[in-house]
Amino acid sequence: MLKYGQYLKRGAFVLDHRALRGWKMYDWANSAFATTMMAAVLPVYYSDVAGVHLAGNRAETYWGYTQSIAMLLVAVLSPILGAIADYTGSKLRFLSVFMLLGVLSCVFMAFAGEGDWLLASSLMVLGSIGFSGGNTFYDAMLADGVPQESRDRVSSQGYAYGYAGGGLLLLINVIMIQGWEKLGFPSKTFATQMVFITVGIWWLLFSVPILRWVKETRRPTDHLGKGEIIRAGFVRIGKTFSVIKRYPELLKYMASFWFFNDGINTVIVMATIYGAGIGIETSDLIIALLITQFVGWPCTILFGRLAGRFGSKRMLYYSLMIYVLIVCLGFFMTSAIHFYALAIMVGLVQGGSQAVARSIYANLVPASRTGEFFGFLALSSKFSSFAGPFVFSVVGTITGSSRVAILSLIAFFIIGIVLLWKVNLEKGASEAAEEEMA
Repeated sequence: MLKYGQYLKRGAFVLDHRALRGWKMYDWANSAFATTMMAAVLPVYYSDVAGVHLAGNRAETYWGYTQSIAMLLVAVLSPILGAIADYTGSKLRFLSVFMLLGVLSCVFMAFAGEGDWLLASSLMVLGSIGFSGGNTFYDAMLADGVPQESRDRVSSQGYAYGYAGGGLLLLINVIMIQGWEKLGFPSKTFATQMVFITVGIWWLLFSVPILRWVKETRRPTDHLGKGEIIRAGFVRIGKTFSVIKRYPELLKYMASFWFFNDGINTVIVMATIYGAGIGIETSDLIIALLITQFVGWPCTILFGRLAGRFGSKRMLYYSLMIYVLIVCLGFFMTSAIHFYALAIMVGLVQGGSQAVARSIYANLVPASRTGEFFGFLALSSKFSSFAGPFVFSVVGTITGSSRVAILSLIAFFIIGIVLLWKVNLEKGASEAAEEEMA
């Protein structure tokens, strides 16, 4: 278990606020990758610089394929590593390894210049593995040390930290790119390459609190060799496939999550390059992403409070319906003003929907198998998450239109909403609790 706090004799839970703050700060740290690398700066750089010699809409479609490859690789790695982390009590160790992989990918992205789309794609794959792989263990910590009644609030606060941190660095990055001459950079391209390095430094620096303040109880496996621990991880993940049928509500929720989470992630990674493809200026695209960050910060906290008052499932419904509207309006988007409006709408629901979805899942898994089950979610959701960018790319390739491609994402949200309607969260939480008592 991760020591966020301690249980008192009467059963009350007292949080270790410093450890909890360290957990939230990791969202502050790695959200720089999500904002600058995944959403705002790198997609435009990929289209205008690294992929400048690619004809037609190939830059957009190649970017989609890059995301799909990254998600597939994370899917293969995460559940096995999650099972090993549970077995050895080493979530923080695995988080730090993935974090360093992501940091290095950002730093080396500075060497991807004009026409280097293959290098940029390769480094983006490695960075995405670092980002998503680290999040597998970070998310699992939520169930390890936060009581069920507080998870919506704490999860939302984590995402709010992410919006604040990612938004702040993105603002600095925008100043670096737009004011490159005044800041003494030899070119705008060079300034953008320096931006990539700042993301790596930011991610590394603000990961220190979680590594120092969260104390993890290691399990007595030191007598085992690495090969035995790896085999134990494989055996345990194999058991996950056999025992997960004991949790029918969890299975139903996962099916819903696969679809709506894929839709959300595809909107995140494809929005900026889609905007660039239909002619919206780079400065407008980045400003819109800044709007999303700073609207998302307070709205994510508010979303968590509303989930506590009206119910997680109901608030998740509302957010997914707004996403359907966002995708529909995106099809008709023609100007920067339209992109700004959609950025505000995304900011209203993006962080809140992801935070509540994470806390719902944490409530449905047995407490002693959090790394394993979050790893299993990473396996299943990443295999499904490759579908969104892949469908976008295939539809865009066939039709030659990114507008038609973006419209295809509606199906992911509609199916997710329908499947979510069938989930009984109270029953699912009871199934997880009964497993722990058995």
